Amino acid sequence: MTATDATRSAGGAPRLQDATAATDTATEPTDGDRAAALLAAMTLEEKTAQLVGYWLDQNGVVAPMQGEMAAHQDADGGRTLADITRHGIGQFTRVYGTRPVEPDDRAAWLWAEQRRLKRETRLGVPALVHEECLTGLAAWKAATFPTPLAWGAAFDPDLVEQVGAAIGASMRSLGVHQGLAPVLDVVRDPRWGRVDECIGEDPYLVGTIGTAYVRGLQSAGIDATLKHFLGYSASQAGRNHAPVHAGPRELADVFLPPFEMALRDGGARSVMNSYAEVDGVPVAANADLLTGVLRDRLGFDGTVVADYFSVAFLEVMHGIAADRGEAAALALSAGIDVELPTGDAYLQPLVDRVRSGAVDEALVDRAVLRVLRQKERQGLLDPDAFEDAPPTGIDLDTPHHRALARRLAARSLVLLSNEAPAGAADGAPVLPLRAGASVALIGPNADRAEALQGCYSFANHVLASHPDLPLGFEIPTVREAVTAALGASAVRFAAGCAVTGTDRSGFADAVAVAEASDVAVVVVGDQAGLFGRGTVGEGNDTETLDLPGVQRELVEAVVATGTPTVVVLLTGRPYALGWALDGDAPRPAAVVQAFFPGEGGGLAIADLLTGATSPSGRLPVSLPRAAGAQPYTYLHPRLGGPSDVTATDSTPVRPFGFGLAYTSFAYEDLVVDPTVDTGDAFAVTVTVRNTGDRPGEDVVQLYGHDVQGSVTRPVVQLLGYARVALAPGESVRVRFDVPVQRFAFSGRDMRKVVEPGDVEVWVASHAAASRPGGAVHADGIVASGGGPAPDPVPGAATDRAVVRVEGPVREVVPADRRIVTWECV
Repeated sequence: MTATDATRSAGGAPRLQDATAATDTATEPTDGDRAAALLAAMTLEEKTAQLVGYWLDQNGVVAPMQGEMAAHQDADGGRTLADITRHGIGQFTRVYGTRPVEPDDRAAWLWAEQRRLKRETRLGVPALVHEECLTGLAAWKAATFPTPLAWGAAFDPDLVEQVGAAIGASMRSLGVHQGLAPVLDVVRDPRWGRVDECIGEDPYLVGTIGTAYVRGLQSAGIDATLKHFLGYSASQAGRNHAPVHAGPRELADVFLPPFEMALRDGGARSVMNSYAEVDGVPVAANADLLTGVLRDRLGFDGTVVADYFSVAFLEVMHGIAADRGEAAALALSAGIDVELPTGDAYLQPLVDRVRSGAVDEALVDRAVLRVLRQKERQGLLDPDAFEDAPPTGIDLDTPHHRALARRLAARSLVLLSNEAPAGAADGAPVLPLRAGASVALIGPNADRAEALQGCYSFANHVLASHPDLPLGFEIPTVREAVTAALGASAVRFAAGCAVTGTDRSGFADAVAVAEASDVAVVVVGDQAGLFGRGTVGEGNDTETLDLPGVQRELVEAVVATGTPTVVVLLTGRPYALGWALDGDAPRPAAVVQAFFPGEGGGLAIADLLTGATSPSGRLPVSLPRAAGAQPYTYLHPRLGGPSDVTATDSTPVRPFGFGLAYTSFAYEDLVVDPTVDTGDAFAVTVTVRNTGDRPGEDVVQLYGHDVQGSVTRPVVQLLGYARVALAPGESVRVRFDVPVQRFAFSGRDMRKVVEPGDVEVWVASHAAASRPGGAVHADGIVASGGGPAPDPVPGAATDRAVVRVEGPVREVVPADRRIVTWECV
């Protein structure tokens, strides 16, 4: 024991109230005073206890290598919770989200346990409680919202913010303080299993949508946790935890901007590290990233929490630490403040290192002070914390939750094709379905609630290990929703096959119901799950981008009947669908992409099919041509796309931003400011017109291209976007205010700068729609950055306008605007 430790323990047991009063007995403590005074009163063991979580229920497998890590911890040797937390505890891990628990009962337990911590530990500090909340609070009976890839498809930050606020309110009512979301990883390779947790492939879209979620969640008092810092989604070949080979410019210009936006514009209060290594250095031990970039450059002053077991993984997976003590030293010095999900390295191994002199106790103090300040801001250091009665009658799936879930699901559905059935007399497209039509509802995902939910939904994350329990909330399947909309007599059903496997014995029934119906709707796709228990999700990476199992064969068998066929994809990643969209063989008349749309998804799909709503979602990721064309991003320089110097074609089947509606839109009268200073903003105004005969919502997409830079620049990049609703024949003038910082990049000296020169600006319906000086191709749009695409896709675009950026090269500073604003004028 150090002399300081002996002094602290010799005088008895000062409590929280004593420590806070010691700062200044004549004045009320200011923010941070209580935290600093409490730190000064702590023993080393009490300090390290604040730097770890404790996982109450390690049932099932919900984290990588959980079984192996639990075996190492030996379930704490049967010790009681009071003994485990005798020095206090930093966090409780997933009190509600690890196994099915009744919300009222668990809340009563949590309130009692927090009071015990206040009364029975020396300093009386309650635990901070964290939960997963990527698709809603991951707890039994809680509402399940669309997966983040659907947030991106909706292109609607305001709605995502409302969803975040609703999720946060549920969490706050249960005594939760921190949510482990949003995921701000930029999609680079759809083979990666965690794509369904991501928002999209464009950093600006990820940043604006993710920041909206942060604002919503934190408006309810829940600290958002940005993950996974940094570069996690660039793992080699799309394999989970695989090495990342991104260079410093790609890290700075592609992967970092969403975090910068969520921190500086959203005020996010916590960050979680990536599991991966970048250029040989695991992020959990990378001080350049966790301290140099995150804190020194971005000014972050909140807590950095370890992704589950990632501190120990420095020893057991990365092999850069000899033991848990060295792993703790590496992670702590790099900038990880809190070890989650439980104390494996930051308890005795770290204490031993500090006492031996191998680790400076100042590093422990630095992290503990951040933790205590978070607890202080959350009210956990207040005398009345958890002294009220625990909540009862908790409803985690209210009508408000269900309405928001259905609205976000509806706006996320992407119509990829919609053609007239062969021989249709009126030439009308197959969707919306004609009144009175009989429907064959087919496919393994047509009547499964789990198929509507992402990997981090409670149903697929936890409840899969408890098959005898109900979901505990309302979630109509596609079959149930369509049957409710059309009537039982109009719907026939056959599953046809499973999501995985080779069993084709159900094909005959599927063909029979299709032949007996006016239209066939085939619902195929994924089953989300963890570490091999599914086709997509954490640990469920893939070598192919073909639909799993024999689902393509099922679709082709139904199409072969001659019955007009609509394919609905319930997936967590984009698949290679050229055969269904552009193939020469008979193909579906319509294809609808739904990225795990949540509890309102079945109803939203029924609304789209029947015409109660018009589709308005847009692809947040490019629709891949083939697995061999990956990794791919639409943000590529000239030689990153198809060219005469390679025989391979990486052109996606459908581009980023693509999506059809039941009406059509035109863009007219583009007006831009002709010049702008390197430190200023410029205006872009365009008329958007509904040229069809049905109402609809359009996502107006503003694109740009830096004609010449000191480093290679993308042939096209999203600058901003707006969502507008228009009646048939109605038009509106949309004005974008664009900070020229949207064209900033890391120069050769790695300073982020805006360079003078010409930039091109245009408005388009997707990333491949543009007119670089010529007429629109008769059958579609000329592809940006090259000649006519071999299979032009529908789209509209204005001519490109040139803006002259004037002035000296200007380095970007934190006060510069990052967000493009818009208004109807």
